[in-house]
Amino acid sequence: MSKLYFKRYLLTGLLAFIPVWITWVVFKFVFTLMASVGAPVINAVLGLIGLVSPRLELELHRDWLISSLAFVLAIAALYLLGLLSNLVIGRRVLGWIDDMLERIPLVHPVYGGVKKLMTLMRNKPTGTQRVVLIGFPSREMKSVGFVTRVLIDASGREIAAVYVPTTPNPTGGYLELVPTDELIATDWSVDQGMAFLLSGGAVSPDTLPAIAPSPRAADSGVQL
Repeated sequence: MSKLYFKRYLLTGLLAFIPVWITWVVFKFVFTLMASVGAPVINAVLGLIGLVSPRLELELHRDWLISSLAFVLAIAALYLLGLLSNLVIGRRVLGWIDDMLERIPLVHPVYGGVKKLMTLMRNKPTGTQRVVLIGFPSREMKSVGFVTRVLIDASGREIAAVYVPTTPNPTGGYLELVPTDELIATDWSVDQGMAFLLSGGAVSPDTLPAIAPSPRAADSGVQL
């Protein structure tokens, strides 16, 4: 009986801990990323302070303080960038930067692709840009993916480029080329799809689209 209670309480504690752990992993990733962006500026400022007061620089040169200030600086910079992008002069400056990056041969493919992906994540999926389910990593299994564009192959068949993020960290993932007639459409927004991935499936709409058995599964009598 004591073993039964131990297993029950251990499982209950694990289920209570997992949401906190996933939230911490995501927050830690974002914090580290933002801090790494702002750290060079903070270190440069500390270097200038050291020219005036080496002792003060030594007191301020603590890893936790540098990371915290760098995070705040990165958030403030992102806010100012968003504010600037809504102003006429800001849109012109950003447009000039876009044009400059588009003309750099090695930078253009990466920058253009990432920019389109970020546009997809920011806007509601319409037309060819939508949240779908695809048979990945096998036809009997389904993964949530984001259609970024639709291509036409040599035979005239429509092929969708589907980005399949990993969970709980959606910054990595897979790019799959899937015929559009094999996509399972959903009515999910991008926010709902991302919440589903970040939570490991715990946060999602109440219903899924009908998933028909694949021909292979139907032939073998497998029920999905």
